[in-house]
Formats: sequence, structure tokens, C-alpha cells
Amino acid sequence: MLDVLITGGHVYDGSGAPPVRADVGVAGDRIAFVSPAGTETEAGTRIDAASKAVCPGFINILSHSNWSILRDPRSLGELTQGVTTEVFGEGTSMGPLTPRMKAALQDDTDLEVSWSRLSEYLRHVERRGTAQNVASFIGAGTLRTNGVGYAERPATPSELEHMRALVAEEMADGALGIASALIYPPGSYADTEELVRLCEVVARYDGCYASHIRSEGADLHGALAEFLTIVREAGVRGEVFHLKAAGREHWSRMDGAIELIEQARAAGDPVTADVYPYPASATGLTTIIPDRFHEGGPEVLYNRLNDPRARAEIRHALTSSGRWADSADATSVLILQAETEPNRVWQGRTLADIAAARGVRPVDAALDLIASDRTRIEVAFFSMSEENLRKALVRPWVGICSDGTSMAPEGTFLDAPTHPRAYGSFARVLGHYVRDEKLLPLADAIHRMSGLPAATLGLRERGMLREGHFADVVVFDPETVIDRATFENPHQLSAGVTEVLVNGTVTISGGTFAGAYAGRALAGPGARA
Repeated sequence: MLDVLITGGHVYDGSGAPPVRADVGVAGDRIAFVSPAGTETEAGTRIDAASKAVCPGFINILSHSNWSILRDPRSLGELTQGVTTEVFGEGTSMGPLTPRMKAALQDDTDLEVSWSRLSEYLRHVERRGTAQNVASFIGAGTLRTNGVGYAERPATPSELEHMRALVAEEMADGALGIASALIYPPGSYADTEELVRLCEVVARYDGCYASHIRSEGADLHGALAEFLTIVREAGVRGEVFHLKAAGREHWSRMDGAIELIEQARAAGDPVTADVYPYPASATGLTTIIPDRFHEGGPEVLYNRLNDPRARAEIRHALTSSGRWADSADATSVLILQAETEPNRVWQGRTLADIAAARGVRPVDAALDLIASDRTRIEVAFFSMSEENLRKALVRPWVGICSDGTSMAPEGTFLDAPTHPRAYGSFARVLGHYVRDEKLLPLADAIHRMSGLPAATLGLRERGMLREGHFADVVVFDPETVIDRATFENPHQLSAGVTEVLVNGTVTISGGTFAGAYAGRALAGPGARA
């Protein structure tokens, strides 16, 4: 007898092929069969999928839910969209940690940090219970902190060999590869050669190099050229995180960026990319401050901002370099999250609003916020083009990500606004861009959320609805699936997904959480058996 039988649905296998009307049988944690509709067999649970789509669980290739999944392992913001696997590690990861790094991590949370290795963290998540599968890259910034610290200089030969040894250990234990975020110190202090040498180790384990590339603005093409050099010289698969041209003055660079990637693919380079379907990014306000002022770490930066002479130097660097366009940029910067009570009053307001209320220039309002809060100040930058997003979405090599933290519309998650991508990235593609705008076919969109990322990451027997594969399955109504979260009211779950199975266990039933924590820690292709 089957454990679950999904009957009469339009089955999309995750390859991009057109759907077939079929039944999907699940036994244990595996797909037992995909057969023509009308299968006569007994099952512990039957799901009527008539008029609905049945497809593989979605893989969020860029997630920042590494802490939130410990606080709320339901991960409702993503699970209710059909996301069955979360992938962490952009720039920073939960290991490998030195004792000093572990102590610093512990100081930043009320949760117990019981791990030092990345693999230990992933097993910790599984043991605690998680509604989704979890996997992770090794953060290149975390590696550099471990091996070099916060010094703005090249790694020494011995430091580089130490980092390469850490990569080998974590890859053998299941890491997916290395992911860099080259606009954030200390990861940004690594040069191209250092990244190539680290990725050479990744290649021995058939891993992937993913990157928030060094520039998404004026030097977008140069940053992509660096990324492609690393992929080619190291011999790894490559993933460009959240492909974009940021800043109105740089929007015209998107065509050239797409052309560079397509030329590389035509030459045989295994390169893919992803996007989140919104015209605004979200990151720390500290990213406006040039890298050299970050040397020594965040606390040193905050001390510099509270020192009048150093503050004046930072301000001059911002206003004279063109990196900060002041009032023009301030209206497009939305404050999402601050730590201290006096600064929380500005959550949901623009930087222009704060500057006007305080009677200061926007650059001073920004530096005041960072200095007084002693955090990076989470913000949304409205700097992207809808036209460019559409250009990316129609490319068959572009997948979908959230680049956000999964949360729920309750409890402490409501203490601050968030980017709506935390609740809506996948549903927005399916509802807005596929059904309403008809920008891409449904079969293609499903492939970009399942089969494509599974292949990029080397996840075995995931991302496809095939006999013998793990039963991560989504059932949704193509006519009603939609995102509800907005920048004005972000804490809203998406609609239209009725059932989700994770490793064969029904986790969402009738659109609501079923109370099951069947997620697992997933390993990359080079993991030891």
C-alpha cells in the first residue's frame, strides 16, 4: 500500500516538458510511480489534484534563513509557496568557525551555538526538526575570517593553504561549494587568484561556485568577467546570485551582462544565474561605506563613525566619489530594520524622510543611523529596472531565489518590516509573471525552481518527479496562486499552494501547516558516502 497517492493532477516533472495528466504514488520518502490518471491502488492518504498542478518541490538556491529556521522551523513564508529546500551560505555561512568566531556568533544570539563546522550546523538543524530540507555553501567571507581575519591584504601562502584544507573538509562532509559576496568585507578583500585557488578544491568534489559578484553597477561587466575567470580556471559550475544592473545610470548594462553569460554558456561553461522578482534589493545600509573603512570588522567601523575625524573622512569619501548620490538616492532607500528603540521609529520610512525630520543631509542621516544603532541597518534599495528583470526571467538558464529570510506573519517577526520577497518570490513568478503576464510558460517556470537549481547544485535525486526520486512534491492551483506580500504590508503568506510533501511526508495540507518536520540536511555531490 502507498503512503500517499496524488490523483488526477497535471504533472510537471521539473524538466520543462509539458504536463501530463497523471497520478503520483509515494511510498516512504520516495516517488513510487508517475502513472496515467486512474490508478487503482490503496493509499494511506489520497490527495485529489484535479485541475491542479503537481510538480517537484521548489529549491530556494539563495536563502538567508539559517537563523530563522532555528527559531521557527515551520518556515511558513517559504513552505506555503512550495519551497521544500533552503540553500544558505552567500558570503557567510554557519561554519567553519574558530573559537573566537564561535564566541562572536554566540554573543549575537540567544540561541546556543553548539557547532563549529558547517556540517555540524546542518545536522543540528535536522536533529532539532525542520519542515524543509537544508543545504549550504561555504561562505567565502567566513573562510577569510577564519584564515585571515578582517585585514585588507592578500592571504599569505600558509593562510591560503589553511583555507583550502577547510574547504576540503567541509566539501567531503556535504557542502555544495563556495559562495562569495564580493561587496561585503572581509570577503571583498579576496582577489581573483585567491578565489580560484579555493575553488580548485571545490572542483575536486564536483561542487559549485556561486557569487554575489564584485559589482552590479558601473563595473558589472568587469565583475562578470572575474566570475567567469574563476569558473573556467577552477573548473567548477558557476551561479550568479541575483543577476541585476543596479542604479538607473547602469540599467543599460544588463544587455551586455546577459550577452557575456550566454557567450560563456555557448563556449561550454556551466554557468547559470538567478533573480528575485522585485525591483528593489535589500541589504545593510553599511554597504554605502567604502571597503577600507570596514577593515577590522563591524565594531571597528562603528567606532570610526563615532570618532569625529574618522567620520569626516568617511563622509568625504561618500560625497566626493559619486558612490553616494545623496538626495537622489535617499528617496529610494527604505529602512526595514534597526536594533535600538529610538531608531525603530524610522522602520518603514525612507532615508529622505529621516533627513527631512532631522534637518540634515541624507548622507548624515545614514551615518547617524549606523553609528547610533551599531548595526548594519537593514534597508531596501529601489535601484532596479522592471524591464531588466523581465529580460532575465525569459532566459532558460535563470532560476528563482528569495535572497531573504523565511518567516511567519506572527510573533517577533512582526517587530519590523521586511522585503516582500521573504513571503512571495516563487508565488509571484507563478501568479504574476506566468499566469497574468504570460511572460514564460508554467512548465518552464517550474523547471527554473526545481530541476535547474538541483542540477546546478548537484543535488542527487531531487528537483524532478521521477520514480525513485525523493518525494518533495507541490500541489497548487495555477488559477489562484499569487503573492500577497507588498512593501507596504509585507507580512502576508502567499496563496494557491494546497499541499506540500517533504521527503514523502505531507507538510502542508489544505493550505495550512500539517505539523510535520520531515526536512533533512542535504549533501552536495562530493560528500563522503
